[in-house]
Amino acid sequence: QVQVVESGGGLVQAGGSLRLSCAASGSSFSIDAMGWYRQSPGKQRELVALISSGSSSDYADFVKGRFTIAMDNADNSAWLHMNSLEPEDTAVYYCFATVRYYSSYSQVRTYWGPGTQVTVSS
Repeated sequence: QVQVVESGGGLVQAGGSLRLSCAASGSSFSIDAMGWYRQSPGKQRELVALISSGSSSDYADFVKGRFTIAMDNADNSAWLHMNSLEPEDTAVYYCFATVRYYSSYSQVRTYWGPGTQVTVSS
């Protein structure tokens, strides 16, 4: 079993910055990709950004130019640098890790963190 934990959420004023961290822990696995989704009240969970173990990244249009994702393969960790935050960015941010176990390398599994609240005040 892989555990995923996020940290770094909080309250920030519009125009400010936050950095979210995510760590995946367990044994005998490798990371295919990590990233973040977010969900605000009354809305569906939506992809924010993801990055592959080969450092290929993708962003939702609404964060392009403001958010940057990075990953450390050796540490199974990822970060989401969020700049120019807007009240519309207020949501619970969930980190995910897509992994392969060495014992069953053809199978891909995704694990989720419990989420961290980001609140942007106007």
